[in-house]
Amino acid sequence: MEASCSLRSSKFISTPIRPLHHPLSIASTISISVIRDPNFGSSLRLVRRKNRLSIRVSSSDTLVAGSREVVSKKEEDLGDLKSWMHKNGLPPCKVILKEKPSHNEKHRPIHYVAASEDLQAGDAAFSVPNSLVVTLERVLGNETIAELLTTNKLSELACLALYLMYEKKQGKKSFWLPYIRELDRQRGRGQLAVESPLLWSETELAYLTGSPTKAEILERAEGIKREYNELDTVWFMAGSLFQQYPYDIPTEAFTFEIFKQAFVAVQSCVVHLQKVSLARRFALVPLGPPLLAYSSKCKAMLAAVDDAVQLVVDRPYKAGESIVVWCGPQPNSKLLINYGFVDEDNPYDRLVVEAALNTEDPQYQDKRMVAQRNGKLSVQVHAGREKEAISDMLPYLRLGYVSDTSEMQSVISSLGPICPVSPCMEQAVLDQLADYFKARLAGYPTTLSEDEAMLTDSNLHPKKRVATQLVRMEKKMLNACLQVTADMIKLLPDVTVSPCPAPYAPLLN
Repeated sequence: MEASCSLRSSKFISTPIRPLHHPLSIASTISISVIRDPNFGSSLRLVRRKNRLSIRVSSSDTLVAGSREVVSKKEEDLGDLKSWMHKNGLPPCKVILKEKPSHNEKHRPIHYVAASEDLQAGDAAFSVPNSLVVTLERVLGNETIAELLTTNKLSELACLALYLMYEKKQGKKSFWLPYIRELDRQRGRGQLAVESPLLWSETELAYLTGSPTKAEILERAEGIKREYNELDTVWFMAGSLFQQYPYDIPTEAFTFEIFKQAFVAVQSCVVHLQKVSLARRFALVPLGPPLLAYSSKCKAMLAAVDDAVQLVVDRPYKAGESIVVWCGPQPNSKLLINYGFVDEDNPYDRLVVEAALNTEDPQYQDKRMVAQRNGKLSVQVHAGREKEAISDMLPYLRLGYVSDTSEMQSVISSLGPICPVSPCMEQAVLDQLADYFKARLAGYPTTLSEDEAMLTDSNLHPKKRVATQLVRMEKKMLNACLQVTADMIKLLPDVTVSPCPAPYAPLLN
């Protein structure tokens, strides 16, 4: 059978289309012959061939190594990441690479960046030249294409992961091999040496039962799958990039599992640069994360300065101390998904409580207008500020309980959602809130005290430990909210008043 289409660039490639990603399979294969000619376009012919044995070895394609890491003598002879960087333009710096043991005896120790000498706040720890930084501008060579890809269906992370996957196939021919080897060594692990839960098994994800983070992880995994299905778009649109790679199109060259591992590895170390073009805003910086530890309270950030990415420390360090940078205003759920750790002192940790107006309410449109005008149907509950969050939410919950038309007109004409408050309405609103927080707490298989007892076990599995830390902090916020609500109920003038009937009470999520 034959077919034709138009492709870009000038190169001849003949590769087999492999059957669905089994490591070893015998199947009828189809050979693609792609003839690229800059003057006459391209033609693509598909020719069915007889059955033959097709063997696929995937471990060399992924940025996250297999279950057991083997280090060859040749690999060690190539030198470490920092030596490679100095040979290729890294100026003298004030950091060294140190290592700490992995929780898994099958894996090599992970590296981290430490001060090579005593540092003071304001010192430049290192300055990585742009020639050693991977961005879409470097990968695609055309900012227009970079913008097109990242504003359509593919994220920067997907494009960067695909680039490094193809580079790894190049082996020693790849300029980036020492950096890729370092990413393999890190295995997408953060400072707690735990992989992102995007790579956890179903059994391990069960550690997060009751937490909204579990649903976020599954949703993110689905998003990665959608991006994988769009990878071939890059191959066709950025023909100039892939001229140097005589391999299959992405979805034939790499299985989804390999791509997901690479995506997570890139996600764990990508840096969001400020005040740069769109094609440079996401960067992979050797000596950057995950070699640098993240902190929620740190002020130091990697920054684009002239033709380099520089780190100026925000605090003094003794020689040998691990250097930290700010991870941005991310809650612990995002820190776990992105980097495999949680920060128990995170000032940005939060839960989201959403109230949805009942669409069957005859006054739904009027109430919706008031809610949109004031924008408080979604409240972020920050650790230590639970009372403030409840106080912000109460006026909008009361809004759902208003049934009298004249009262609703009064609310519409006011500057805020000022609802008339009766003892029975306030009792009903607070009861609904208390029931909501109790239900969320009941959704966890363990109690707060059980979590705290579990964390005293020094032999607790690292993934279970970080998951337990997360759910414990969520429960602390929920318990604090429940306590605030209970205290408000005690302040009601007459606790014997029956709650008002609420046929159109708002829904809490």
